[in-house]
Amino acid sequence: MGANNSSESEKDHEETTAEQESDTNEAHHATIDTSSQLTCIVVGGGQRGWNYASYALDHPDKLKVVGICDPSQYVRDKFTIKYGLDQENVFTDWVDAVKREKFADFVCICTPDHLHKEVALGFTNLKYHILLEKPMATTKNDCIEIVEACTTNNVILSVCHVLRYYPANKKIKEIIDTGIIGDVVSIQHIEPVGHWHFAHSYVRGNWRNTAKSSFSLLAKSCHDIDLFCYWINSQCYSVSSFGSLKHFKKENKPAGGGMRCLDCTVEAQCPYSAKKIYLDRTEQGYIGWPVSVVSDIEDVANVTERLKNGPYGRCVYECDNDVCDNQVVNLQFENGVTVSFTMIAFSEQICQRTTRIFGTLGEIKYAGGVTVEHFDFLSGKSSSYNCHPSEAMFSKHLQGHGGADYYLIDSFVKAVQGNAPTLIKSGPEETLQSHLLVFACEESRLLNKTLHRGPDGNWN
Repeated sequence: MGANNSSESEKDHEETTAEQESDTNEAHHATIDTSSQLTCIVVGGGQRGWNYASYALDHPDKLKVVGICDPSQYVRDKFTIKYGLDQENVFTDWVDAVKREKFADFVCICTPDHLHKEVALGFTNLKYHILLEKPMATTKNDCIEIVEACTTNNVILSVCHVLRYYPANKKIKEIIDTGIIGDVVSIQHIEPVGHWHFAHSYVRGNWRNTAKSSFSLLAKSCHDIDLFCYWINSQCYSVSSFGSLKHFKKENKPAGGGMRCLDCTVEAQCPYSAKKIYLDRTEQGYIGWPVSVVSDIEDVANVTERLKNGPYGRCVYECDNDVCDNQVVNLQFENGVTVSFTMIAFSEQICQRTTRIFGTLGEIKYAGGVTVEHFDFLSGKSSSYNCHPSEAMFSKHLQGHGGADYYLIDSFVKAVQGNAPTLIKSGPEETLQSHLLVFACEESRLLNKTLHRGPDGNWN
């Protein structure tokens, strides 16, 4: 397949905080040359692609955007004007870009998930370094193939697991690694997707159907599973999972409901109304996600037309969605740590994850926002860590995910500049292992059985 589409970015809208890097890789910064300007091509110029590209606006000495691949004329024109692109580097189809000799240092891939493998392999074979939006790919074999190709071609791969770059999550990792809570025994973690966010992305939107995209645990929560691996630093060997599409289906449609929200007689009583989610925001002058996904031109006339005729105006009980709107995952790691994870659609909060980590000497609590709390069993005292932004504060254009987007691409740019892949927190092997764990979680749910990881790495 050649054609690509702009990827939405709204899988995740978590509030995060920021702090200086504290891992051991930071010690190497002084010896790495990060003075050269890199060039990149953006493949898929939706919100994620636009976000990462904007690093070049804050740091023109470090990065220059030289190409765009996107089927949308609007997106291509926006990139061309913003970055002064030469027309020879503006492509409707990414396939045309890989027919050329290599003309940039790396490619930022933000296409729909099911296209990731084809695009990644096409550019990897030309020795482009790869910044790849999560999930890596939609099948186990595709993920493996991407990693093997990057290894064979000696290119740097970073998958955009922004949770590893959330400063609050980095602070949690730092606290665990100091040993002050003793041995980690168990983790409880909840991801509240948000009622209207789920309706937007996973009922009406691009990630609604497993065959057309992927299952919701992979699309929405693969970096939560990855985060546990990052914190615990151990292999998972046992997994069980349960979940279903409980609510967003035809039998739960209110009596008298229409096929589209703008023609529905009971729309005013529906919390998932497209009019409420999109049109009311537009009428109030709101600009940005999620309205920007519905229409490139965010005015009442264009949004109304899209809701009348496009996918985002459909009744949530009349869509072709089949992905889980609730799922629980239980994990046991080789070092004895257990994890309980819940992904739930039906919440007030939008992706404001909450975490409790129980150790033998203390406990860590995180409830969103900027504060991580530590309680010490021996002293009976609590400590609070306010993880305020540092470098990300000074980014005018790249504030996504509370600054974590900034830290992610900044680490990747430095890694490519200095040929130092250890600067990347979400490199190929660890990302592959956490993706394979996500596939095992879904297989457990579908088979209704506990799976165990064998010595060969396969789950049975």
